[in-house]
Amino acid sequence: MTSAGSPPASSRVGTATPSSAVGTQLGPGPPHGRAPDEPGPTLRSARQRKVLERIRRVPEGFVTTYGDLCPEAPRFAGQVLSERDHPSVPWQRIVRSDGSLAKGERQRRLLEAEGVPFRGSRVDMEAAWVPVDDLG
Repeated sequence: MTSAGSPPASSRVGTATPSSAVGTQLGPGPPHGRAPDEPGPTLRSARQRKVLERIRRVPEGFVTTYGDLCPEAPRFAGQVLSERDHPSVPWQRIVRSDGSLAKGERQRRLLEAEGVPFRGSRVDMEAAWVPVDDLG
């Protein structure tokens, strides 16, 4: 225990990976879960790969929600998405359940260019939402 009463960082369960270890891979070969030219941390879990596969299924002109990507943990979907910055990941098509945008004007410009309808500052979810489970 430390003087503050919490266990030392080395013995805590569920602590974040140090930033120096992010993007490293275990064992030989290309990073599992992404193309060699795709930037970002290595995908180590099937759950992360599933979220990315679901994002890539959302067609142009439509949106889905973080909760649709990962119903048991929408914030996990957001974390996976925040770690990917590659043209094969259409991040702009993922919005909050109320149609609001996590990335503001940049996201809105990209969605408008795809023809996604808005009601004020939010995506018109009645017209633009597509359930990911319904997509191949």
